[in-house]
Formats: sequence, structure tokens, C-alpha cells
Amino acid sequence: MSHPHNGSSDRTPFLHHPPTASNGHAPTPPPPTLSSHGLNSTLVTSPQRDHNPENYDDMRLEFNHLIFSSLEQYLPPHLLNRSREEKANYMTSILHRYLPESERVRIQKHKEYRKKIISNFTPLHKEIYSMHAENFFVPSFLQAIKENREASFRNIMVEPVKGIFTFQMLQPSFCEKLISEVDHFERWVNQTKFRIMRPNTMNQYGAVLDDFGMETVLDRLMNDFILPISRVFFAEVGGSTLDSHHGFVVEYGTNRDVELGFHVDDSEITLNICLGKEFSGGELFFRGVRCDDHVNTETQTEEIFDYSHVLGRAILHRGRNRHGARPTTSGNRLNLILWCRSSVYRESRRYQRNFSSWCGECRRKKKERERLSIAATKEELQKL
Repeated sequence: MSHPHNGSSDRTPFLHHPPTASNGHAPTPPPPTLSSHGLNSTLVTSPQRDHNPENYDDMRLEFNHLIFSSLEQYLPPHLLNRSREEKANYMTSILHRYLPESERVRIQKHKEYRKKIISNFTPLHKEIYSMHAENFFVPSFLQAIKENREASFRNIMVEPVKGIFTFQMLQPSFCEKLISEVDHFERWVNQTKFRIMRPNTMNQYGAVLDDFGMETVLDRLMNDFILPISRVFFAEVGGSTLDSHHGFVVEYGTNRDVELGFHVDDSEITLNICLGKEFSGGELFFRGVRCDDHVNTETQTEEIFDYSHVLGRAILHRGRNRHGARPTTSGNRLNLILWCRSSVYRESRRYQRNFSSWCGECRRKKKERERLSIAATKEELQKL
């Protein structure tokens, strides 16, 4: 099977899966199902949809506070009205069962790594480390989020192929500041000889924004601005229960990465925004959404989509939509990437066998089975 680095329309690509352990972001712990532990900590299989989860962002927790808010609806009913501390302890005991000691040690070391960076690195543009929506986003995007209706979202979006949405999102001034901040961070890295983790092993250049202090603002970006959209358009793949992210900037061009091989993302939903600068080439190419079993199957004609980057414009898609980037032939291109994840969805996916609601190949095979069944029934009826 070929490996279409150049973004050709080869219908049977071989995917290189981006690794998840070396990308500088703690793997999302899955929400457990019924199992025993000490106090017999368990979760229920059906969430309490009418229960309003608490906010855990001010507590010192081992895991991302969003995971606790996401899991709370799965607590046994008699625990829902307990104190936050009791519920947090209960959920922590469950999460510990799903992370071996070696992984907990790795997570702790990564926390220390981040702490060391943040305590020594001085930001250049402190104003972008907290959410100032009016200064970050274009008015049309803010208005759609404020109205929070599917019709409002569609008014600012283009859906060139099913499940891929593009829309103007970031103001040019914010893009300039973020590029400037990343450049400032890179200069600090070079001056101090500090060894940093790159976004993933597919990108040798770029920076993990969470690692030098932008985790909180990216949490707000996911929760307040992406979740309302993904809840409408990506509910079948965890779009309603996003609870963690991996945020980074990638760089392509002269003396940087040139292209990105064909792959799927370690995310439920991916947000990709062009920050600039002047460049040629670098187009994204998409070739259809696939589950693990069908990740290397042929592309159908209707799944082919190529996308040219525009400053401040976002493209939002399922992480399982196979894609890559063609070579950046001149200049330099920087993109902000936010991988949005749902621990609840990841756990539920373990017990699924049919992904026809979102996998293009599962859906094609299901339709083929239905066609053959109808044909067989007709043949039997004709014999009567």
C-alpha cells in the first residue's frame, strides 16, 4: 500500500497513526464501568442527564478537572448530592484503577516539567494567556456562539463535504500575537538550552501551548466556543462530552517541517486554524472518516476534499477523518491545532462493534448488506 506524502488521490493509503504517549499531554483516562475497588467505587452505565455537574477547576486534583465534571453524571444516584470533595475522591479512586503506577509517575513528571517551564519562562504577550473573546474572535463567530443555535452556526459556516466545517474565527491581530509568543518561547528555549517536547513525533517543529502556560485559555476555548458547536454537529463521536484537549502550534516551510503524512488524529474533534504567515502550498487533503478496523480502506469519491489555508479561518472535523498536508513550497505557515477529546466516548467505544453512524466504510458495508438482503428477499418472493 502506498504512503501518499504528496496528498495524491490514491484510494488505498497507508496511515501512520500519531502516537499519544509522547505528545506532551496526559492520555485521557477512560471512565470505568462497574468494577470493585476498596470502597466498591463504581459508575452507572446511563448518565443522569438532568443532573447539573459541579465545577472542579479550583480544586487540586490529579486529573484534569473537566474529566470530573464529565464523569459526575455517571455517579450512582445516592452520591450526586454529596460534597465536591467526596465526589472527587470517589472518582479519583476509580480513575486510579485505569492508570498503572508507571503512567501516574509519567504524568507527575510531566506536571513537574510544565511547572519548571512556567516558573522560568516570562511571557511576551500576557494578555493572550486568559480569555478575552472580543479581542480573539471575529464578530460573526462571537454572535453565532451567543445565539447558540444550529441555524446560527450554519450561517457562518461552509460544509464542503459532510462533517467538515470551515468558518472565519480568529482576528488577524490575535494570530500575530500568538505567532510572536511562540517565536518568543522558541528563542527562550534556544537561549536556555531547555529540552522541550514537540507536539507529536510527526512534527519536529512547533510548540505545545499547554506546556508554557496556555492550558487554561485553551480549556476555555474548547468549553465555551467549540463544545457548543460539536454538541450540534458531532454528538455521535463524543462532541457533547468533550473534557480534555491537546493544544499546539505547528510550523511548516523554510527550515521547518515541510509536509505532514497521511494520518488520523488522537482526538474526537480537531480544530485547525491558520495563523499565517506568507506561504505557498501546504494544502490539507481529506479522505474520509474511518474506525480502527477500516483505517486503510479505499476512499470513496464523495469523501475526497482538499482545503487551502486562509489566515484566521478554522476547519473543524472528526479526528478520525483521514488527512495530511501537502508540502509548503515557499514561506512559512503556522497553524493552531486543538485536539478535543471525550473520556466518556472513548470508554463507550470499547464496547461498540458497529460504527456505521460515522465510519464511512462501516456505513458502506451496512448498506451493502441491506441491499443483498433485499435482493435475496425479492428472489425468494419471485419463486412463490
